[in-house]
Amino acid sequence: MVTTHPRKKAFFALLLLVSAASLGITMALYIAPGSLGQMIFSLCKVWLLALPLVWFIWVDHGKFRLSLPKKNELLVGTLLGLLMFGIILSAYWLLGQQWIDVTDVQTKAKQAGITSPKIYLGGALYFTFINALIEEYIWRWFVYKKCEVLVSGTKAVFLAAMLFTLHHIIALAAYTADWGVVLLGSLGVFIAGAVWSWCYLTYRTLWSSYISHILADLAIAIVGWHLLFGSLR
Repeated sequence: MVTTHPRKKAFFALLLLVSAASLGITMALYIAPGSLGQMIFSLCKVWLLALPLVWFIWVDHGKFRLSLPKKNELLVGTLLGLLMFGIILSAYWLLGQQWIDVTDVQTKAKQAGITSPKIYLGGALYFTFINALIEEYIWRWFVYKKCEVLVSGTKAVFLAAMLFTLHHIIALAAYTADWGVVLLGSLGVFIAGAVWSWCYLTYRTLWSSYISHILADLAIAIVGWHLLFGSLR
């Protein structure tokens, strides 16, 4: 039975969700790479998708409301996204190419099944448009709101960003042995998570964070293409 104390409920919800995100990545990339790890990773993804919805309906007794985007949300999301886009590409061109072991990244990509440009583009489109929306639904719509129950709005922004970064650190470390790259990438994820949580705090919708998330992931997709295939043609 779920406790009725709001802060205890919020903590329990965060524990169930954040631990599943880290477990799925750890199993797939470290403990059981292959079919078993992918199966556990997939089950964790289903859990991450289902838990916020089930919790919202059955525990919080919430009601769904769909709002169309306002002009300022679209503008802020676009400007933030373009800023992130520029920062990511600049960081890669100035630092990333020197730090990242391209051969290691290409080997890990092949192990993950990325064996051709078509496969990569399909995955990039999914992560840029679909996964970005899924992450906003999970980490801003659900996780950030639970963090707000535990701490005040501004502190919740940073707490949600920290929780959002945890499983990204695990994933980054699997693709490079250079901890400088891991730390730089994790800092970028943390800052982006804080910005997107601030967007939700400000507008109480996912429009601005989702738009900027798309542009940030598009920059990452361009970096990935360059690492794997050597040019942007």
